[in-house]
Amino acid sequence: MIRSANAVWKGSIKEGTGSFGVSSGAIKDLKYSFKTRFENSPGTNPEELIAAAHASCFSMALSAQLGERGINPESIETLSEITFENKTLTKSALTTKVTARGADKGKIEEAAAAAKAGCPISKVLKLDVTLKLDTTT
Repeated sequence: MIRSANAVWKGSIKEGTGSFGVSSGAIKDLKYSFKTRFENSPGTNPEELIAAAHASCFSMALSAQLGERGINPESIETLSEITFENKTLTKSALTTKVTARGADKGKIEEAAAAAKAGCPISKVLKLDVTLKLDTTT
């Protein structure tokens, strides 16, 4: 399986603008710029997209790990906060809430640790990944 995205940048780093899309068509011609990346102007940036990828990948990995332990979660909500400093991604802080009524909390924690280690996005990022887990059982 191969997934792809394309990006176009026009102009200088500070005055230029870019756009990107993904091959599935789910994202088309989404704009980004120096200001959206470094000055918190409205719009997206690569780090935000990495955070979205990490949050969604981890949630799916956790669902799989829970399933292996006989737990069918009602919901898994994950926030990923990517730290970008000195032109380097240094950390992804995951905050996850699992709702799995009647499930063993210890098994959920075990599944979360396995998902953190096994999530493909966690593996490719190669940065400090932390996890704060909240459960409703």
